[in-house]
This record gives sequence, C-alpha cells and structure tokens, in this order.
Amino acid sequence: MYNKIILAGNLTRDIEVRYTQSGSAIGNTAIATSRKFKSQTGEQKEEVLFVDITFFGRTAEIANQYLRKGSKVLVDGRLKLDQWTAQDGSKRSKHSVTVENLQMLGSKDETQSGYNAAPAQDTYSQPTPSYDKPSQQAAPQQSQASNIPEIDINEDEIPF
Repeated sequence: MYNKIILAGNLTRDIEVRYTQSGSAIGNTAIATSRKFKSQTGEQKEEVLFVDITFFGRTAEIANQYLRKGSKVLVDGRLKLDQWTAQDGSKRSKHSVTVENLQMLGSKDETQSGYNAAPAQDTYSQPTPSYDKPSQQAAPQQSQASNIPEIDINEDEIPF
C-alpha cells in the first residue's frame, strides 16, 4: 500500500522540540493550508485546513532553527491516525502527518527580516537507513599556515 501526503502552507505556531532518551529530536507544530473556490451560488469562498505535523531527527532540529510561526513550507510524509480517550471517557481521534521531507519556502526579503531565516527552495529530508557501512571520505589536507578548524558537517545539512 502507498501512504503519501504533500502539503504547502504556513506554520500555525513555533516548533516545539523535545528529545528522546536516546537523543533523537522530535518536533511538533501544525500547518495551515487554504483553498479558494466559488460556491454554487457564485460566491467566492475560502476553506482553511489545519493539520498537525511531526518532524524527526535532524529535520526537526533544522526546522526548529530556521522556521517560526507563519513560515511558508512544503512538506511531504505519511498520514497517521492518532486515537486516544479523553478525560470524560469519550474516544477521540485526529489525523496528523509524519514529515519525511521539508522544503522551506519564502522570499529573500522574509529571510533577511528574520521572519523566516531560511533561504527559499531548500529541501531537508530524513536520512534513509543504509545497511551498508558508510563510505569514509578523506579529509582535505589543511595548510600549516591556516588556523581554520576542520568542521565535520554534511554539505546537504547547510541551509544555504
């Protein structure tokens, strides 16, 4: 079976990050999407949908660092049904999205003003599990004349 959902919209609140006992980040927020249409009477209407979304791992940390309430994003992931029993004993449920890929949207003006500190059109996704031993890349030789420290970072994680 196939479970894939793609949403574009604005974050409705800042990302709340917490960490598991093993140190993995989990980020929670919600996204608002809208659709404009004409009713049968010809009246212009707008339908707004609010969906809870969850980021995991490095994607959660990047999202927390660069996104704020109102940030424009495009996410894709898996649709999930959350079920629980409320304090009054009633059964409750809601759909949410487990994010697999995140794309930050917005203009450079928004980036420079601090509204959305991430450059436009950057994509971040959950790392795909690999069962092979990762290949070791040789570190570039540092010049003796420079005192620049070597930073161990994957270029795909740089948000610009």
